[in-house]
Amino acid sequence: MDSNLLTLGKQVLASQPFSVLLGTELLRFGDGSAELRIPIRAELKQQHGFVHGGVISYAADNALTYAGASALGPAVVTSEFKINYLRPATGDFLLARATVIYAGANQAVCRCDVFVSSEGRESLCATAQGTIARLAQAAATPDSNERIFKLPP
Repeated sequence: MDSNLLTLGKQVLASQPFSVLLGTELLRFGDGSAELRIPIRAELKQQHGFVHGGVISYAADNALTYAGASALGPAVVTSEFKINYLRPATGDFLLARATVIYAGANQAVCRCDVFVSSEGRESLCATAQGTIARLAQAAATPDSNERIFKLPP
């Protein structure tokens, strides 16, 4: 794994306010894979004491995007993903591990398994698959501060 790529990935993660709010850490990034870690806190749980599905979904989405970026370059977005929740997550932290299944010139299909770690034991709690798309350019719209991302043909 390239330490420069991991450093860049950590800088990108630190620039995402939601990732900072969750306390997300990038553990691995490069060679078609990525791994994120999120400490479980009371604020991230739903009414039954399980980690909220939105947090698990975020972990999968971000890990998929990082894995795709390792194959396509840093200017990427998730164009779609699907997640299956397999069991409730309770424990110390989440680990999202993603790998590239296929990478073409402009998109990569990636898979992510999300584990919950409790007292040193990992349990699979969700699995996801998604498509990551390379951005060709970002252009400001004339009437607003919004940005429109155009994908290559």
